[in-house]
Parts: sequence; C-alpha cells; structure tokens
Amino acid sequence: MSAIIKRELYAYFSSPVGFIYIGVVYFLSGIFLVMGAIGSGSADLRPVFSSLLTVIMFLTPILTMRLMSEDRRRRTDQLLLTSPVALGAIIFGKFIAAGIVYILAISVTLIYAAVLSFFASIDWAIILGNYIALVLAGFAFISIGQFISSLTESQVVAAIGTFAAILGILFLDALPLIIPDPLLASIIKELSFTMRFTPITSGILSISNLFFFISILAIFLFLTTRVLEKRRWS
Repeated sequence: MSAIIKRELYAYFSSPVGFIYIGVVYFLSGIFLVMGAIGSGSADLRPVFSSLLTVIMFLTPILTMRLMSEDRRRRTDQLLLTSPVALGAIIFGKFIAAGIVYILAISVTLIYAAVLSFFASIDWAIILGNYIALVLAGFAFISIGQFISSLTESQVVAAIGTFAAILGILFLDALPLIIPDPLLASIIKELSFTMRFTPITSGILSISNLFFFISILAIFLFLTTRVLEKRRWS
C-alpha cells in the first residue's frame, strides 16, 4: 500500500493539482483570517473554519476527480487490477494520498491559532473541535469523490458528480422542513450533515457523531471496492 500512496502523492505534486489545491486553501483561509479574526480584533477562528467548509465543498471534487478515473482513462487500471495487491490496499492507498494533501491544506489553520495564541487567549477546545470536524467532513467528501471517480474515465464528469453528491448530502438538512410525515422527517434529520458536524465544532466529540462520518467514509470506500471488483471479473 505504501507504493500506492507514494505513486499518488507523486502524481499530485508532479502536476499542478496538489500545489494549486493547497495554495488556494492557504490563500482563501488567509483572506478569511484577515477579514474575520484580525479585521475585528478577535482571536475567534470559527468564521475561518466555517468558511473553509464551503471552500472544501468546491475544491475537494478537484482533488478526487483523478483518483480512479485517470487510471481508467489511461488503461493503467488493468495493471492494478491484475496485480497481487489487494483491491482494498489500492483504494485505501489512493484515499490516504488524497487525505494527506487535504491535511496539508487545512493544517494552516493550526498555524494561525498558534500565532494568535501569542497575542490573545485561544480556546483550544474550539480550535481542535473545528479542526477535527473539518478533517472528518473532508475525509467523507474524499471517499464520495473517490467512489464517483471510479464510475467514469472522465475527470470532469467525476468532479461535477462529486460536487452534486456533496450538495445532495447537504440538502438533506432542508428535507425535514418540507416532509409532512413526522417519522420520516425525524429519520432524515438523523442523517443531517449539519446536525452531526456542528456539535464537533464546539468540542463535543460524541461517539454517534464521529460514527456518522466514519460510516460515510466506510460505505463509499466499500462501494468503490465493489466497482473495482466488478471490473476485475468482467
């Protein structure tokens, strides 16, 4: 699996994708920091984190669009599928590589917090809660993007499909408001992304909320495995 991770990291940084992704996150988070915390004379970084969530919604499809589709387009996926490496190792290796790039991008927020701590009192429970929430959300988005990337050889289609899927998940938050059936509305509310995300940003790390994001990740990695298994035997 380490060979897969190295291969994918090399692919990210031998092309502009990895640098552009990290650079855009750094640039926008810096703007949010200046306009939010520094501009208002506050050490509260919550507006920076909430704004970054919107940013990663738009950027993560770019990060994941090539994960599986590029191999399929170049027909190098046949080498991977017929290699002695387990499918799970291939998929998880690609996921970890994308996750590393993602972590490198959002970790700038911890640098901001460390610098601000020299000038003001920082609530580290809130900082770490927001950081963990951003990591969990990003990893869930990456797993969704990887699955959709496995369905097509077009990177553009994979990116658009991932963005649509992420919007669909967030749209679940509004469904309980328009569904007349209370039971169905309560069930859908339990699947609400925001309801699970918000408590973590406050430093409340409940098992159910953590399990929610881990479940999304596991489900889509499993679905990606099933797609590759079908192609291996077809």
